[in-house]
Amino acid sequence: MLFYLSSTGNTLWAAKTIAQATGDRLVNIAEALQGDCTFTLASDERIGFAFPVHGWRPPVLFRDFIRYRMRLLTGTETDTLDKHYVYALCTAGDDIGETMRLLEADLAVKQLRPQAECSLIMPESYVGLPFMDVDKKAKEKKKKEEAALQLSRFIEIVKAMTPDRSNLVLGHWPRINSRLLGGLFLKYLVTDRPFHVNSSRCVKCGICADVCPVADIVGGLGHEPVWRHNDSCLTCFSCYHHCPHHAIEYGGRTKHKGQYFYNRNKL
Repeated sequence: MLFYLSSTGNTLWAAKTIAQATGDRLVNIAEALQGDCTFTLASDERIGFAFPVHGWRPPVLFRDFIRYRMRLLTGTETDTLDKHYVYALCTAGDDIGETMRLLEADLAVKQLRPQAECSLIMPESYVGLPFMDVDKKAKEKKKKEEAALQLSRFIEIVKAMTPDRSNLVLGHWPRINSRLLGGLFLKYLVTDRPFHVNSSRCVKCGICADVCPVADIVGGLGHEPVWRHNDSCLTCFSCYHHCPHHAIEYGGRTKHKGQYFYNRNKL
């Protein structure tokens, strides 16, 4: 069973690729949270987690799901969670800091310990700071090609159910990035307040509302988007990147910046 969260499609591509190769069941966390989040495992079933890195940390929604909502049941009395192979994969535009260490702490609450971990460096999608933008097309293409090769190697590790934590790009300052900068990111930048729509560009297609993983946008076909401001926003920029007319902005920080979401046909 592979639990995943995705916004601009990088993690969705990785999760689907793993599932197609391993036969693992896919569970979209955003959809699962609408139910009771109880799952029954087969006796030999792997447990996987795939998610994007937000501010050198796992997304808040992802962490809350693991700690407070996810309930894993085994099929028999002799089957226990520690007998199941656990793996985790994250996607990031650059390094991941202490992301996996934080994930390990969250999983420990549920008596789970990852045997294999991997970070895939994928095209950049975070555009919420003045100095950050999407990658140039050549770099985007190169990242996708290298990620595909790395993912294929990780899949073989998962299929063989062997331990491996060698595929992590921590960066030069993992503690500073995840603890200090990550804390500031969470406190000040995870908000939908700056999002707004340019009415002269908006064609009221409803795509932004459809792609929001947490249903934070009131809208749909025939309506301009309105953000709920209910603290559910992940600031994943899925709405911004998927808008076909670049009608969505994040304050003045996304003006004249590019857009990106994973397109398998443009590998």
